[in-house]
Order: sequence, then structure tokens, then C-alpha cells
Amino acid sequence: MKTTKRNFSGLISTLLLLIFISLSGCQDNTEIDDLSAQQLDESLAVEQTEIDDVSEGINGLIDDAYSYAETSEASKSAIDKDNYLPECVTITKVITVNTKKVTIDFGEGCTTRNENTVSGKIIMEYTFAFTEQSVTINYSFEDFYFNGKKIEGTVNKIRIKVNDKGNPQATINKNIKIIWDDDTFVTVKGERIREWIEGFGNKIWSDNVFLITGNWRVTRKDGTMREVTVLEPLRREMACRFLVSGMLEIKKDNRSLTLDYGDGTCDDLATVNVNGKEKEIHIRKRKQ
Repeated sequence: MKTTKRNFSGLISTLLLLIFISLSGCQDNTEIDDLSAQQLDESLAVEQTEIDDVSEGINGLIDDAYSYAETSEASKSAIDKDNYLPECVTITKVITVNTKKVTIDFGEGCTTRNENTVSGKIIMEYTFAFTEQSVTINYSFEDFYFNGKKIEGTVNKIRIKVNDKGNPQATINKNIKIIWDDDTFVTVKGERIREWIEGFGNKIWSDNVFLITGNWRVTRKDGTMREVTVLEPLRREMACRFLVSGMLEIKKDNRSLTLDYGDGTCDDLATVNVNGKEKEIHIRKRKQ
């Protein structure tokens, strides 16, 4: 009986030890899983900064090209002095009775005033009527690259002369594909509302300021999707290469994070917040 009790006691001790090791292993794996999820969330946030960089960069090019196309020859010299478009761009127009097709050709490569590199063509097509309060523009891309990323797809943009605050505004519906040089890509589909709050009417691009709201869906090459919503309007000052403030919420599966572009300072920094844990990232860092 004593031997049996000792064996039973030893068995209990062994079982308790195995349970402890098992629980410890589960805890370690949970910590590893949480760390991996955190790194994935940060990677998605960095990728989103690149998407925003592309979106706002292209919007700036389109706005300036539209202004240029709608300006009389006598007034263009003033625009040339303070143009967001690079000097090497070629703009051609094909005009019918009430339509225009404008081709913005950046050739083999140009650098914009705020140091974005672009090449290829953006093609704008729209119906114009100077008595109307709005104009609808459809634009597409032909072998177009923005900061080394190839852009494909189409965008529909409805510009109104004055919103209820007295400012020009554009509603932008996009369905574009952004392709990195390693053939990874995302498709972006959704709506941005871009309000022009400062600098309109003086033909000087560098003092223009925009506020952006909206929501869109991002689908990666592997088929995974996430929803992006603007929580606080994104502020774009054309004199700065980066968004200077505003906040996004990014939702993927059952996880969410916020991406904060800052307090208005012109820098390449943003802050990712995941479950109360914050990390500062660089806006233009290449995604891993």
C-alpha cells in the first residue's frame, strides 16, 4: 500500500508539472501571437500611409492640371510661376462642343514641386458647362507611376464650385490598383470628399489647404480586406509632402487600429494605436 501511495503521489506531481508546462506554453504562444498581430497591424498602417500618399499626390496633380486646362492663355504665365505640376509635363487638350479630353504626360520621369516622382500619363475626360455648379471628371492611367508604384484603374470626380460652407469641394470615387516593384499590390475602392478650405482663387498652389473625409475598402494581393474610415478630417497642406493631421480607423476581421497623422507639423511621422499601445512610424517607409 505504501508503494501504491508513493506511485499515486508521484503520478499526481507529474500531472501537475505537465499541466503547468502546458499552461506556460499556451501563455508564451499567446504572447507570440499578440506580438505577431501587433506587427501585422503596424505593417497595415505603414501600407495605408503609402496609399494616402499616392491618393493625395494624384489629387494634387489632377487639380492643378484641371485649373491649367480651364485657364485662358493670357493668364497661364501667372500659374506657371507657382505650379504644383513639374516643368517637364506636357498637357494636351482635345475639345468638342461640350467635352474635353486632357492628357497629362510626365514622360519618362518628372519631380513635382514637393519632391514626388511621376512618369507616364493621366487622362482626364469631362463635360464642361460654365453655368453649372458642378463638373464630373473621369480619369484613367496609362503606364503611370507615382514614387515608384504603378497605378492602374479609374477615378470619378465630381467637383462643385461652392459647398454649404462656401468652399470648393470634390467627391472622389476611386477604383484603383497600386502595384509595388516586387509585384505585391492592393486595390482601393471607395469615396473621399476633399474640401478646399484655403488658398483657392489666387492661382498659387503652395498655400492651398484641403480637408479629406470618407471611407474605402483595401484588398491585398492575398485576398484579405480591410475597411478604412476617416475619424478626424485629414489635412493636406500643399506646401508639405505629407498629410499633417487627421485620424483614420482601420478595421480588419475582428481587430481595429487608429492611424494619427499628427498635430499639424509638417513631418514624415504618424502614430499607430493598437489596443492602447502606441508606436510612431515613418509615413513613406517601404512596407515589408
